[in-house]
Amino acid sequence: MAKKLSTEQKLEIINNDPVLWLKNFIKIVDNSGNLVSFEVNKEQKDFIENMDKYNIILKARQIGFSTLSLGLMLYYACTMPHTSYLMLSYDTESVQNLFDRLKSMYESMPDKYKIPQKRMNKLELLLQNGSRISVKIASNKGLGRSFTCQILHLSEFAFWSEEQQEKGLLGLEQALAKNEKSALIIESTANGIGNNYYNIFTNAYKGHSKYKAFFYNWYQNKTQFKTEYDIADKWYRSEMHGERLAAKDLTPYEKSLFDKGALLKQLEWRQWKLQDMTQDEFNQEFPSLPEEAFITTNVGVFDAGIITERYNHLPLPLKVSEIKELPQNLLPYYGKGLYLYKDIKRKERYYGGIDTGAGLKQDYSSIVIVDSSGEQVAVFNRNDVPVYRFAKLAYDLGMYFNYCMYLPERNSYGLDLITRLRKEMGYLQVLKIKKFDKIKGQKIWEYGWYTDSVSKNKLVMDFKEVFEEGIILVNDRDTLDQMRIYVEDNGHMGNIKGAKNHDDLVIGFALAVQALKSGKSYI
Repeated sequence: MAKKLSTEQKLEIINNDPVLWLKNFIKIVDNSGNLVSFEVNKEQKDFIENMDKYNIILKARQIGFSTLSLGLMLYYACTMPHTSYLMLSYDTESVQNLFDRLKSMYESMPDKYKIPQKRMNKLELLLQNGSRISVKIASNKGLGRSFTCQILHLSEFAFWSEEQQEKGLLGLEQALAKNEKSALIIESTANGIGNNYYNIFTNAYKGHSKYKAFFYNWYQNKTQFKTEYDIADKWYRSEMHGERLAAKDLTPYEKSLFDKGALLKQLEWRQWKLQDMTQDEFNQEFPSLPEEAFITTNVGVFDAGIITERYNHLPLPLKVSEIKELPQNLLPYYGKGLYLYKDIKRKERYYGGIDTGAGLKQDYSSIVIVDSSGEQVAVFNRNDVPVYRFAKLAYDLGMYFNYCMYLPERNSYGLDLITRLRKEMGYLQVLKIKKFDKIKGQKIWEYGWYTDSVSKNKLVMDFKEVFEEGIILVNDRDTLDQMRIYVEDNGHMGNIKGAKNHDDLVIGFALAVQALKSGKSYI
């Protein structure tokens, strides 16, 4: 027979587990307006169990992560004396709402377990054990610089100003306590593409960041909108002569959601919501995939719908053990900018596009290689490789892919690359492009593609056509990410403005398309 635990033993167990502590000591207001015990939902529990020091959350609306963070702050403030906590949001109304929730949580605690307050005003709760929780507006300058924070929560970060998303975040990161229990949590619904939230989440989702990415879709939680689900079900039956939505009536997209776990009543709710909001608006507020959440502008060059659908079916890069042995010069870069998606075939013809940067950690040097069918088989994308070394890498990668036909951009550093490839290394497979001498009117041939306002439009629009017509196949996520933020603005095409936004893979692929269209080989 199990030994009965004393009150002190039970209390020790509860105080060592934030989930139990919240359930036993904190009450919150549920969606029906009732005061109930704070029992974390599956999404919140998943985050608690898997959170890291640096975390970024993309979510559907109203899953409750701001409430969870307030609860965790209260838990640690009570159990860890002399610690500080800070929650930031983007406007006065949201900050006041958050502080009211914190105040309600604190006041709901049983008096015998509550750490007495020293002060609770001016959007700050100060406890007699020396711990404090503050809620502030993100537009304030010098946020977090006045004290060290055990937990920092940045609420609806995608809606902060551009300056606060970049410079403000740098300062806040320095304010995080250096112990193993401290955590910084960035949480938001999406707000378009190209901003720092988009960049951080995208990099974290691909594993290229110190931040750990969490995504929670709209149909995982079956009870969050239960009342609305019932209303939607009644609406659907009124529209369909008393019949409920059946699996046989689902569209292919709805069927994919159903197969992933969405309930039929949830899919009725989705149709109900779409009566007064667009598909894009729904996807931003209630995404089923991370890529759906980030709405592109209406001046995006490439069809956003096709890009989003392609994300669902991307292959993983091949492992080194799955491909033919790489040249020694390429091995250090594999998995770190160099990826293969198809192994080489002995008699296959390959075509590559090259966009050359300076290698000074700004613009990237990129290579995109496709096979004769138009499928992307390899990419190289780094911003720290000087031209002399990049030329050697391009040589080795080209030779590896059966001496592929390259089309480099000849502007700026590209001309140096072409010279090194052809004259110093003897790489003959560099495509010549015909143009006219502006004075004499004679046809001349130049190695590589010279980009100006006219030729760039042709380059990109040809790429757009073959992508949207299904003539070529993009396999690389980074390439799709860059296509997603490639826009036309007042007659100029390029990536959405931002220091961390690049279009080198777009240009590299577009050049590969031109090489493929030529069908030429000089050997």
